[in-house]
Amino acid sequence: MKKATRQIQIGNVKIGGGAPCSVQSMCSTDTRDVSATLAQIGRLAEAGCELVRCAVLDMDAAEALGKIKAQSPMPVIADIHFDYKLALKVLAGGIDGLRLNPGNIGERWKVAEVVQAAAERRVPIRIGVNAGSLEKELLQKYGHPTAEAMVESALGHVRILEELGYDQIKISLKASDVMKTVSAYRLLSDAVDYPLHIGITEAGTIFSGTIKSSVGLGILLADGIGDTMRVSLTGDPVDEVRVGFEILKALGIRQRGINFVSCPTCGRCQINLIHVAEEVEKRLRGIDKPLTVAVMGCVVNGPGEAREADVGIAGGRGEGLLFRHGEIVRKVPENELADALVAEVLEAVKGE
Repeated sequence: MKKATRQIQIGNVKIGGGAPCSVQSMCSTDTRDVSATLAQIGRLAEAGCELVRCAVLDMDAAEALGKIKAQSPMPVIADIHFDYKLALKVLAGGIDGLRLNPGNIGERWKVAEVVQAAAERRVPIRIGVNAGSLEKELLQKYGHPTAEAMVESALGHVRILEELGYDQIKISLKASDVMKTVSAYRLLSDAVDYPLHIGITEAGTIFSGTIKSSVGLGILLADGIGDTMRVSLTGDPVDEVRVGFEILKALGIRQRGINFVSCPTCGRCQINLIHVAEEVEKRLRGIDKPLTVAVMGCVVNGPGEAREADVGIAGGRGEGLLFRHGEIVRKVPENELADALVAEVLEAVKGE
């Protein structure tokens, strides 16, 4: 059961309160380069991204973000540290959300100005705690960036906003250590009902980062924790979105795009299954219809899995059977399997 949380809204995307867990990413471009940033946002949108965050390092970036927001196909969140004037600038420019920690903005009156401007526009603020940048006094208290230290940091920032009468809040607690992150979110989830943004920060490259993120986010989502998520990878942010949806898909939380089933291959396989599977997956990547497609290599499990899929193939000796909705369509030579399966999927998509 998903934990009940308050609902906020970032642009047209609802977070928490029964809304589906949204998938977001962060631009890797220089925000001051409007055209490059919008091009990357466009690719993220094509992959299904629902929210995008941009770094605001200086006033030039804050100015540019207003232009980006005006042309973005999805809500834009400003990532700001230290300088309250940057927050005021992006708020005036129509930004949809802020990511900042009130505690590092400085004097209380500066935070109050930001909160007032955000309240006037109903712009939510994400408190983002990172194990790598905890307050010195908490590190002295706990000795290390523990889960408890991260939660205490988050609650301290929340208290500042609550004392200023603001409750349009979401919170994140991120560490590169998977189980530390899980522990921190579990503790925080018991302490507050604000929506939670989940992620494993500095997770690594596409290979290692996908594994860490899948384990950590999978545990949290299975616990019912998580209202929006970002998979942090050292690579193209489009891959973050693809991995995010695959995690949600694997847990049965959201279904977007192809649910791809393929066997690991063994000595019984008599077709070049790896080539066929990779080719089919690549060519179907742009489809957002929730279909199950199976690419199976032998007569043991192949026919059963292919029959249960919306469209599938089961390999034999130099050929394979093509299935659609449990029925055999025809027998296909090995060199035509990828083309035949892709064509059948596209026909299925048209018929949906």
